[in-house]
Amino acid sequence: MKKILMATVATVMSIGVAGAADLSARMPMKAPPPVMAPVFSWTGCYIGGYVGGAWSGGDSTAYPYTFGAANQYGYAYNTDSSFIGGGTLGCNWQPIGSPFVLGLEGELGYLSVEGSAYDPLRTPAGSYWASSKVGDWYGMITGRLGYSFGQALLYAKGGVAFVGVESTYTVPGASVSISDTIATWTVGGGLEWAFDMNWSVKAEYMYIGLDETQGACASTTVGGGFGCFTQDVGGIHTAKVGLNYRFGGGAPVMARY
Repeated sequence: MKKILMATVATVMSIGVAGAADLSARMPMKAPPPVMAPVFSWTGCYIGGYVGGAWSGGDSTAYPYTFGAANQYGYAYNTDSSFIGGGTLGCNWQPIGSPFVLGLEGELGYLSVEGSAYDPLRTPAGSYWASSKVGDWYGMITGRLGYSFGQALLYAKGGVAFVGVESTYTVPGASVSISDTIATWTVGGGLEWAFDMNWSVKAEYMYIGLDETQGACASTTVGGGFGCFTQDVGGIHTAKVGLNYRFGGGAPVMARY
């Protein structure tokens, strides 16, 4: 009887093991969890610096005249190019799943585009001078619209620019200057590349749309009269390279694969 009982238990156990093995073989394997891969996003605020150059979009033109009389002629002269440098502060927003990037940026920097020439028709020769200067500072508040190719961003920007403009007219024995801060338009664009989650470099062109006319009179020691002028100052081209640091760039958007 004891032998029969032990044989029965052994048979039941072998049947159970075989059934469990068969059930395990029939059950599907559980799929591994989805992989979460980082996707770069331009969303975030940043601070940066830049260097570059600026040059006039056209000659400055002086129109000298006698007090109380209409302008009789004008003469144009070249202005020098200038180093520019400064800083930027801005924020970008890139909707999830969209290649478009919206941004707002402020810029403050140095430039000094200036030139001068003497009046070729007034006598004594070389005693009447006109000069102009754009700078020594400028600022911009611009909106940006970009299209992202991953970590490369092609963008256009435009807005308002603020810049100092000064005109000077020199006559025998005296000179007079007019200096204003001009609010005008600016437009341009650039290319930015993020070589890190936080750091990016950019190359950018901007045009400052000046079309400013200034004028005044100065008392001259020649004949006891007045030397007067108006002067047109043209727009400014700028080109720069810069480096930006984006805050919070270490937390990229995650995508499922």
